[in-house]
Amino acid sequence: MNVWIALLRGINVGGKNRLPMATLSRLFNECACENVQTIIQSGNVVFSHAQSNKGRIACNLMSTLDEHLDFVVQALILSKAEFFAAVQGNPFPCAEEQPNSLHLYFLAEKPDIETLDAVELLRASDERYALHNNTLYLWAPSGVGRSKLAPRLEKLLGVPATARNWRTVTRIVTIAKALDEPQ
Repeated sequence: MNVWIALLRGINVGGKNRLPMATLSRLFNECACENVQTIIQSGNVVFSHAQSNKGRIACNLMSTLDEHLDFVVQALILSKAEFFAAVQGNPFPCAEEQPNSLHLYFLAEKPDIETLDAVELLRASDERYALHNNTLYLWAPSGVGRSKLAPRLEKLLGVPATARNWRTVTRIVTIAKALDEPQ
């Protein structure tokens, strides 16, 4: 079995697009996913699947979600190796002590490098960011809620993105590792 991570966008945010985690787990199970585990209420799912083709898994999941929900859900599916590589690539290890100040933006594709010029213009003096492959790391020591950059990043980058703070990322890692351990 292969371990996968699904990062769903825009569910259970501000009272909109409500999706109970029990329902989400059931829908994943309907798609032949096993060992389905959700992390917090914002659409983080770790699961096992016999399929090794990420595109097929994503297509099947999106089709099932579209069929059963009255709103559109976008999801980014990552292999355990892809997710772990993003975590290990963190260029701001000092920020790990403030897990809510460090966000990983998982991107559907790598943006044009020229778009980083606009990012640079908006960042606060204490904010740092780095782009590595399909992950943008944002360290906002004063808080992401105060950042002028954080709410505009996806539009500036021009590619679909979904962000998770370091605390959530490390919880996902712990669960994904446990799925690989012999029972």
